[in-house]
Amino acid sequence: MRCPTCGFENLLGSDVCDNCGSDLAGHDTPQAAVAFRGQLLGEHLDTLGITPPETLDGAADVNEAVRRMHDKGIDCVLVMEDGRLAGIFTDRDAVLKVAGSHTGELRPIASLMTRDPVVLRHDETIAVAINKMAVGGFRHIPIVEDGRPMGVITARDVFRHLVESLD
Repeated sequence: MRCPTCGFENLLGSDVCDNCGSDLAGHDTPQAAVAFRGQLLGEHLDTLGITPPETLDGAADVNEAVRRMHDKGIDCVLVMEDGRLAGIFTDRDAVLKVAGSHTGELRPIASLMTRDPVVLRHDETIAVAINKMAVGGFRHIPIVEDGRPMGVITARDVFRHLVESLD
């Protein structure tokens, strides 16, 4: 066990540091995860460096949404109606609702999107985002201020940040 005072490596279970004499009693007891939560999960979403979202009007054809997602290498587009967020269209929607259906008709993205998605504010914490993703089974959640999308948080963003923070 490492002494918190001098850093000397003592035998596990030692009550006193063999190097400096500091009290080690209780320092080898596992601590609650509060410190971890406070350091990482308590950070605001702003720390993730969220980029502006890709948006489309609800009347746009679903093929335009898929094309734009492919060209930009993104997993979702946010759908706007009257200047406000109306829904989200993800790669999962493309696979489950569009793939294999060659009707040749124009289909507005509004008819295939997930309407009224769960949203976050930029000043909410990473813990809140993880909770909403886990409870709802989402991989993408829009960040919204005053009904206008500011970005999209993805599970990939959260995991990348957590891994980088642990290094």
